[in-house]
Amino acid sequence: MDITTDKSKQAATKAVDAAGLEALVARAARAGKGAPPVEKWNPPFCGDLDMEIRQDGTWFYLGTPIGRPALVQLFSTVLRKDEDGRTYLVTPVEKVGIRVEDAPFVAVEVNASARDGERVLTFRTNVGDVVEAGPSNPLRFAIEDDTGGLKPYLLVRGRLEALVNRAVTYELVELGEEIEHEGRRMFAVRSNGVVFPIMPADRLGELSA
Repeated sequence: MDITTDKSKQAATKAVDAAGLEALVARAARAGKGAPPVEKWNPPFCGDLDMEIRQDGTWFYLGTPIGRPALVQLFSTVLRKDEDGRTYLVTPVEKVGIRVEDAPFVAVEVNASARDGERVLTFRTNVGDVVEAGPSNPLRFAIEDDTGGLKPYLLVRGRLEALVNRAVTYELVELGEEIEHEGRRMFAVRSNGVVFPIMPADRLGELSA
């Protein structure tokens, strides 16, 4: 058997599969206004696709970056993270697994405004989602294992989160304040009437020393 030819056939088959999936996603996205109702769909699992979302939000297919922003945005509308912890592209007729290095989205911009006397933090993701942090879309703050650095995440929809990029993280820290929260002095941010603790205030003092 010609191994080179066999590998070429496999790559061609995967490319056809991806093209077919793109067409399905396009039809699903046009089926209604707004994001497709992926949480309501229960199609059969059709295997894994050689697609990965890296930590910086770049999408790869067959090891190559997807260079069409419109295609990435299209695929992003049918992402779903299930109870098994895996992330899938879901259409009404099929469900395929993909790899996600960290979070599927990246929050690349934040705007702080006021509404009815309350601060509102509105985020934009790398794929065009606009999300207000609040009761339905909470912020959470993790600590990076290797560096001890701060890693904020915003819930975008379902179980899908956006990793807040470094520049926006700095903006959030600038908006932070010391607040008495659940019996403890915390450094936190507020949005839509909700307090999102970043870290204990004494821990912040240690980092600033």
